[in-house]
Amino acid sequence: MSTITRMQGRVIRAGRAEGRALVSPVPIGFLGGVDPDSGVVVEPNHPLNGQSVAGRVLVFPTGKGSTVGSYTILRLARNGAAPAAMINAESEAIVAVGAIIADIPMVDQVAIALIRDGDWVVVDNDTVEIHQELAP
Repeated sequence: MSTITRMQGRVIRAGRAEGRALVSPVPIGFLGGVDPDSGVVVEPNHPLNGQSVAGRVLVFPTGKGSTVGSYTILRLARNGAAPAAMINAESEAIVAVGAIIADIPMVDQVAIALIRDGDWVVVDNDTVEIHQELAP
């Protein structure tokens, strides 16, 4: 059995995408933190270290780091290693610009604590739909 939760957020980059959630409890820095060729998080001691963002709905509080991180997100997209969508609690300019230039649907002002790693998530413009499996 599963439940569906819907939330409204603020559109950063309009679009529709869906996939399994990859949830980080801490900010992500794309420049030096995510390999642009593979999409694997390489930042030492990051909770997602060793996991790939490719094709996932990447959920994290906010971005961090250099403005070159925007271009790292674009490189991820060009290499087929980008997230399907991104959800933030509070967006900032680096990730927002990256999502816009890479054409990755993105929303913020969402209660990301409601999304668990592995949930099926649909981002459709300002709507986030979370499909969670209930324990038997």
